[in-house]
Amino acid sequence: MPNFRAAAFFTLAIALALPGCKIIRTPTADEAAEAASGGFNPDRQVAGIWAQKVIPFLEKRAGPFQEVSSLAASDLDAAAAKYGHKEKDGTAPWTFAAKVSGTIVKAETKSRAAYLDTDVDGDGKADVRIQIGPVIKGTAIRDSLDFVNFNEFKNQIQWAEFGKAFNVHVNGLTLEKLSREGLEGKKVEALGAYPLPSTGQPALLTPATITIGG
Repeated sequence: MPNFRAAAFFTLAIALALPGCKIIRTPTADEAAEAASGGFNPDRQVAGIWAQKVIPFLEKRAGPFQEVSSLAASDLDAAAAKYGHKEKDGTAPWTFAAKVSGTIVKAETKSRAAYLDTDVDGDGKADVRIQIGPVIKGTAIRDSLDFVNFNEFKNQIQWAEFGKAFNVHVNGLTLEKLSREGLEGKKVEALGAYPLPSTGQPALLTPATITIGG
């Protein structure tokens, strides 16, 4: 008992002697990295604008894939003005917002860069390739948005990380939850963006939303 009273007295004495002391939480690794980069946190930035700005923008900007791709082939300037976006500086291609409604004719799900070749005109042939991850090529979602631009970022590295954060976000939110079995022949609906493809290459759409079934 005496030892207990002595210990308690000693603890109280320290508390009274150090009234200004407080417990400081150790920052997490992400918080430390954000502080070191001057507050840059691309994952948090993307999450903050996804539902409020990204999805509404794409829903308003996107046209049916057949219409977008056909107009881009016949009049690129008109398609760009109506459905497209690209940074004023640099050599990046136009990126178009589009809605896909079609039938899956091929599902490549063994690769980490999985995709769905989709027929939208009913001829049984693929017209567009929809990425379903987890590895997503390119930065089409970022590049389709007219309310973000390179000049808002410190350097090219941050701009690239910001673009990658969109892919990470949609993968965690939607793509990783998709079934990977028995997809061929199923209907697919997707809203997303794709860069102008090279001649003879399929359009590679990164979906912001996607529904499979029916």
